[in-house]
Amino acid sequence: MTLQEKIAQLFGVWVGASDEGGEVAPHQHDMEEAVDLEELLPYGLGQLTRPFGTAPVDPAAGALSLARTQRRIAGANRFGIPALAHEECLAGFATWGATAYPVPLSWGATFNPGLIREMAAAIGRDMRSVGVHQGLAPVLDVVRDARWGRVEETIGEDPYLVGTVATAYVQGLESAGIVATLKHFAGYSASRAGRNLAPVGMGARERADIILPPFEMAVRESGVRSVMHAYTDTDGIPSAADERLLTGLLRDTWGFTGTVVADYFGIAFLKTLHGVAGTFGEAAGAALAAGVDVELPTVKTFGEPLLDAVAEGRVPEALVDRAVRRVLVQKAELGLLDPDWSALPPALDGADPDSATGPGPDAGTPRGSVRLDSDDNRALARRVAEQAVVLLHNDGTLPLSPDHAPERTAPPARIALIGPNAEDPTAVLGCYAFPVHVGVQHPGVPVGIELPTLREALAAEFPDSEIVVARGASVDGTDTTGFAAAAELARGADIVIAALGDRAGLFGRGTSGEGCDAESLALPGVQQQLLDTLLDTGTPVVVTLLAGRPYALGRAATASAAVVQSFFPGEEGTRAIASVLGGRTAPAGRLPVSVPRHPGAQPSTYLAARLGHSSEVSSIDPTPAFGFGHGLTYTTFAWTDLAVESDEATTDGAFGLAFTVRNTGPREGTELVQLYLHDPVASVVQPVQRLIGYARLELAPGQAVRVRSTVPADLAAFTGRDGLRIVEPGKLELRFGASSTDTRLTARVTLTGPVREVDHLRALHATFSTEPAA
Repeated sequence: MTLQEKIAQLFGVWVGASDEGGEVAPHQHDMEEAVDLEELLPYGLGQLTRPFGTAPVDPAAGALSLARTQRRIAGANRFGIPALAHEECLAGFATWGATAYPVPLSWGATFNPGLIREMAAAIGRDMRSVGVHQGLAPVLDVVRDARWGRVEETIGEDPYLVGTVATAYVQGLESAGIVATLKHFAGYSASRAGRNLAPVGMGARERADIILPPFEMAVRESGVRSVMHAYTDTDGIPSAADERLLTGLLRDTWGFTGTVVADYFGIAFLKTLHGVAGTFGEAAGAALAAGVDVELPTVKTFGEPLLDAVAEGRVPEALVDRAVRRVLVQKAELGLLDPDWSALPPALDGADPDSATGPGPDAGTPRGSVRLDSDDNRALARRVAEQAVVLLHNDGTLPLSPDHAPERTAPPARIALIGPNAEDPTAVLGCYAFPVHVGVQHPGVPVGIELPTLREALAAEFPDSEIVVARGASVDGTDTTGFAAAAELARGADIVIAALGDRAGLFGRGTSGEGCDAESLALPGVQQQLLDTLLDTGTPVVVTLLAGRPYALGRAATASAAVVQSFFPGEEGTRAIASVLGGRTAPAGRLPVSVPRHPGAQPSTYLAARLGHSSEVSSIDPTPAFGFGHGLTYTTFAWTDLAVESDEATTDGAFGLAFTVRNTGPREGTELVQLYLHDPVASVVQPVQRLIGYARLELAPGQAVRVRSTVPADLAAFTGRDGLRIVEPGKLELRFGASSTDTRLTARVTLTGPVREVDHLRALHATFSTEPAA
């Protein structure tokens, strides 16, 4: 291959993106330039950027268009190499008409990796069916400051939870033949003050022990084939130019063999935002040297600037060779270099991509012939949404249906549904769901999927109740003139359901989402004042949140009848919420992020060291209203009979423990066993406790199981003073709890022997098994 042919494999082209409408990538309108495909294609093309996710397109028509484009690309270059097509899939395939699943923060709330693996496989099959090869997900950033706008895209504030759920998502996507992409590597979520793209000032140990473990787990266990660098710089080093991170750690230490792709325009940002490159050619060379293989979303630095830099000897051609070899190996794995390669995706089986006719039932048109929101998809989206609903507080008001609450004689005669999210069909969607991400720029185009509002879902769940509705206020406005009418409705009702929370958007067009960072964790706009007004009416208030991040709720955290937390639960989300409110579905979700007591007590997570918790030397109390892992059910559980096989083990050994969990309540329910490690004395400061394992138990009334767990000493490892990961001898506490703030059983154990150094091959998991108990 000539130099120009090699370089052509190292960038994507974003066909159809323009400066019309809103941005979907940072500085998109500043960075885009017109691309002459006729000039580029004779040399080949590495990637096609978002052929489905850039504008509304019927799936069958999109598949047909992509097949034609691929034939054109392969036919134009002398090696017949097609492009690799990538799409976003953060909450489902981000294209018109595809299932909108719950956002990743809801995945975390399920604490159910198996379910998330199943969901990802369904997403991957839909993408593969229309000719897509790569998905830009999942996000493995660990929440460090909930004011950050992209919290909704994360899985939670604990690295073990993030790692296990993200690894399962990757396994599901890869099982369908889609190249999954870990992002954002690494540290994006630790930006100062929770501001998007702001500098990161964390130390080496926070990076090693909090930020990197989810990526390490996914690389080891998931079969992932791509990694995306982060936008941010850490201690002055941008991730896109960090050779120790992208090559030394990722490849040389962890053994990753796939491709590293740029976050959109991230290589050019080395010049324009970070100021570590004087020209785009220097930016290209720095990224290639660090280990970035592919420039996305479109050619900017890997075009003429890189060609000139190589020709002038400023960038070694060997770096180009290294990257193109990785790209071509991946294309070979995908079958794109096979002699019998066909542009025809499975969804167009039997169609002629050179004709105007697709395989659909309508003669002469492919419209309607590809369905990306099947009944099975919707059922799966419903299961994820139901398992992600978190019941934070309940004074006994819930459930509302007499069919599921024996003490009730009838459902509420009159329900007042009040709040800005009461009748908004998109209130269930995150910023990467297509109707919010792109669809809002095309108001004349139907949304493409069914999005029942909360009012509609409640009407179906409570057919014998009168439901009256008042908006009260907008999500983020300051107008309070609707308060009086809302209060009047509340006073005349048996129960108030307050539908509050966020509006997802991008770059300031929402209250949650990329570029929608928050100054504080108070509810947006005047929603807290509206909520307080409703509480003052004396009618029981069930706070129902459809949000992208946790919010402080003031006195409502305890003074309301109940608090139900949902994180953008997707197209089936309102039905899932209504089902939980009525009691047909038992609440099973747990908090993947702490809910603050005060809106200004952030940033803090449960992973704080002693000085990060409440203390007598500070007037600020960061104790959460509801801690990480918290979630109530409609039944009760008893934890008893803890047994420890031995209270001592060597630093290369393991502890064996067992205890009994019994459902002591009136109905079936899900208990989440959470295992936390507390290291009271260590050579460097440690979090007071950290999650090292969990297990979901679904038990019928009266049912009991004996839970057995093996805990390797490796799980006590941390990064020591010299930067090496070690296991130290000493006393530990293994705490089994229902949340980070609700320990049920504690085993006090001791590690003996010498300090032991461990590496990336260390044990990462405790094991759990169950058997019937008497």
